[in-house]
Amino acid sequence: MDHTRVVDTVIMDRSALVTGGTGGLGVAVTAKLLADGWRVVVPWIAEHELERLDAHPGLELVKADLFDPESVAEVVGVAGERPDAPLRAVANLVGGYDTAGKVHETSIDDFEAMLRLNLRPTYLTTQAALPLLTAAGGGSIVAMSAKPAFAPIAGAAGYVTAKAAVWALVSALAVEYRAAGIRANAIVPAMIDTPGNREADPDASRKRWVSPREVADVIAFLFSDAAVSITGAQVPVPGVGV
Repeated sequence: MDHTRVVDTVIMDRSALVTGGTGGLGVAVTAKLLADGWRVVVPWIAEHELERLDAHPGLELVKADLFDPESVAEVVGVAGERPDAPLRAVANLVGGYDTAGKVHETSIDDFEAMLRLNLRPTYLTTQAALPLLTAAGGGSIVAMSAKPAFAPIAGAAGYVTAKAAVWALVSALAVEYRAAGIRANAIVPAMIDTPGNREADPDASRKRWVSPREVADVIAFLFSDAAVSITGAQVPVPGVGV
């Protein structure tokens, strides 16, 4: 696995791993964490994705396949390799949406594809990061659920089930690792105003879509010391436009 470092020496004293950090939401999360003084490690899979991120002394880019356990272990190892900047936070942003039809119209392959996309990278990344977070004395894990997990929409059973499962995983993490000082919380957005969502729904008004920057602010808060008492939470981010 190749990894490219922007600089050899980074002055940040804590590290965050942001999966999906080159995506429509991930770019905003990465920028926010860098601005807050984090060393940020971002996995990538397609070279064109790198154009979305500005160079920064605290940014490390690592080529990785987040569906492969060995590749995930390597990128987590990079995130945790700096004794002066231990891994203290993980943002699991990889996921996707699909409307394959009602249940009787949806093949098992399409259904399982949603589970794989929304759960496997989150599980593998979190699983690999937990020993490092524990060794560092604790930290924060955030994963992306979604409003339809709790208010289902027709025609997207795979997505609804997958995002509900993300919340179930977060709940389990919050119980299992509380004593280790690890907090786990789920972001529950409505529609995020990303380029991909605009392309998928070009006629939408977007008045009540939440911006990536607003979601990034919430994640940064959950990573901060101000949120040290918050774990096992569903954090709604619905947008408040009218």
